[in-house]
Amino acid sequence: MFLSVFDLFKIGIGPSSSHTMGPMVAAARFLDEIAGNDWPRPASAVVDRLAVSLHGSLAFTGVGHGTDRAVVLGLAGETPLTVDPDRSEEMLAAIESAGRVSPPGHPAYRFDRATDLVLDRKHPLPGHANGMIFSAFDRDDQLLLRRIYYSIGGGFVVSAEELQRMKSKADKVEEGVPYPFASAKAMLAMAAESGLSIAEMKRANEEMHRTREELDRGLDRIWQAMSGCIDRGLSKDGIMPGGLKVRRRARQLYQRMDEDWRQNKPNPLMANDWLSVYAMAVNEENAGGGRVVTAPTNGAAGVIPAVMRYWKQFHVDADARGIRDFLLTAAAIGGIIKHNASISGAEVGCQGEVGSASAMAAAGLCAVMGGTPAQIENAAEIALEHHLGMTCDPVGGLVQVPCIERNALGAVKAVTAASLAIKGDGSHFVPLDAAVETMRQTGRDMDERYKETSLGGLAVNVVEC
Repeated sequence: MFLSVFDLFKIGIGPSSSHTMGPMVAAARFLDEIAGNDWPRPASAVVDRLAVSLHGSLAFTGVGHGTDRAVVLGLAGETPLTVDPDRSEEMLAAIESAGRVSPPGHPAYRFDRATDLVLDRKHPLPGHANGMIFSAFDRDDQLLLRRIYYSIGGGFVVSAEELQRMKSKADKVEEGVPYPFASAKAMLAMAAESGLSIAEMKRANEEMHRTREELDRGLDRIWQAMSGCIDRGLSKDGIMPGGLKVRRRARQLYQRMDEDWRQNKPNPLMANDWLSVYAMAVNEENAGGGRVVTAPTNGAAGVIPAVMRYWKQFHVDADARGIRDFLLTAAAIGGIIKHNASISGAEVGCQGEVGSASAMAAAGLCAVMGGTPAQIENAAEIALEHHLGMTCDPVGGLVQVPCIERNALGAVKAVTAASLAIKGDGSHFVPLDAAVETMRQTGRDMDERYKETSLGGLAVNVVEC
């Protein structure tokens, strides 16, 4: 089973990988289909108008997560990697004024956001909780092309047909890479047989698709984006958008901690404090629609960068090679989780987002501290096990409460898990595969109100208080 490190760690924008980045990617895919020749286009037909309907979790929390804005920007030709967050309001206003979207390489298409973008809360689509229908019409409003896409978490987007093929091939192991592990058990067996670390096996798989130099440049670019996001989050004050009037806290916390650090004041909670402030900085940036990296999702984007920055700050042997090994190891664990369960809050709750991120971060940290493959697998299991059952209940449909602080706690749990694992010999009672399967089953059994719909949990009770 091969899932690239660059599939799990994607540079994009906030506030949500599944609700912002995914719909923007889906819009780009639809534009490509319109321009292509793989659909039965009548000879005289000309696409003149576009329309989109959002379903399931996208409909319930789409406005709070910026899904509506992302779809419009995507139809205008923007992508998560290239869109300028500082110009998005200007672009949206121009589109609304013109009543048209004008993507590069296409004619201008009629698009009235008030009528051509529908949040359909009554008709969920069967494939996944994050469903979208894109439609193209001619000048007489006759339907020419209709496509269904699903945003399945972490910015991944598939068509209805691709989703069905994924489900039918769920147990098949992909060939073409030297270490195609689809489970933690297989990963450990391959590591024992080869004598390689998890990072080395993951690197060998990646280098079947790109050169070593390309891989290292890409890994360095991911870390630079993560680190830059922390720095931006630590530099900003103010109220985050969306109406909850939640104030950014990372900058003030950082300034207070930095002053204590300079004065050598004793602080028994220092590690927790630094982990928390780094994670909060990232997720405040995400909540503000800034540039972030899916890790493996936007809602959980602060955990891995926080643990990596903590490692660089407090471990004297931290270096660029270690950063790359951290990301490769984390991606190996993330791939196993995504293959066998889910990283989508709309599918399995926050256990699939912050829980997965914490497991990935614990594995990465354990690896760079010299952990064996068995210790690394143990670290990931400890972190994931203690997020099982966590619901996704964002207040107001915004990725702010409780999401920002959950990332801080996810980072703390990751470091604790890595520390516990590396002090043992790798043997433990609950295998990582069992924790992943438990997460899948728990997500399946979880009430839909607690899976990113803002219909239960804190999303209801905080408003009622």
